[in-house]
Amino acid sequence: MKNLDVLAAILVVVGAANWGLVGLLQFDLVASLLGDASMLSRSVYELVGIAGLFQAMQWKAIKRRWSMSPAMIPA
Repeated sequence: MKNLDVLAAILVVVGAANWGLVGLLQFDLVASLLGDASMLSRSVYELVGIAGLFQAMQWKAIKRRWSMSPAMIPA
């Protein structure tokens, strides 16, 4: 489950960085790399949104998993 947590966190950071660039420089990095409104860029936006929702819904569970010692994690 930690791998999913890390992947979701990376996607949220990518989304935040992209929104920061849009807000500060009016530059959409995802659109410039993958094409404006292309299927691939839309997929990235969707994955970032899903990752953000996952992070929000799993916040308490993520904190609990990450604070457990390795011996406490069920196999």
